Amino acid sequence: MASLIVRRLHGALLVLVTALGVGIAVQPVGAVKVRVEFDKMFDFSQVHTWAWNANAGQVVLARTRDDDPDAFKKRAEPVILDAVSMEMPRRGLKPATGTPDVTLIYYLLLTVGSSAQTLGQFLPSTAQWGLPYFAPSTTSLSVIQQGSLVLDVSANGTLIWRGIGEAEIEPGIDEKKRTALLREGVQDILRRFPPK
Repeated sequence: MASLIVRRLHGALLVLVTALGVGIAVQPVGAVKVRVEFDKMFDFSQVHTWAWNANAGQVVLARTRDDDPDAFKKRAEPVILDAVSMEMPRRGLKPATGTPDVTLIYYLLLTVGSSAQTLGQFLPSTAQWGLPYFAPSTTSLSVIQQGSLVLDVSANGTLIWRGIGEAEIEPGIDEKKRTALLREGVQDILRRFPPK
């Protein structure tokens, strides 16, 4: 079940940030890649109020089998909720007192990826230069911890906007800086909401 969730989220996300885990830090916000997808048929000018979904979000950790998503969520969720709550009024939306125009949910994914190069991988498929045949061997290997934050906005149960922030994450920065970087990542994503 967890691997199915990871595959679904990883394909849609490969996201940003979160640096609130034990010994995890996000690169500077300049390194965060943000992209947005939205329903072009939806009239965003009619959106005035917002609220969190019944379940505000989900954290998926796919680094080691010892990862504890619940413990990580307890540290990350308050920062995400607060950062979004501060940013939405800047986007012209008020918290809903009744039925909201839109609801939000976040997904936070931390995973490990790798990048490798092999000897001869950049040669054309038909190298006619008299090069001896050689067995491919790895010449460069990089293991990367990746973090992603996805913010989904729905209206009447239908997804209308998705903001995705992605970054490589590195070990070793203090919690105060990690929190600040996560907040900046949320701001970068929501800066593109609502779409023009």
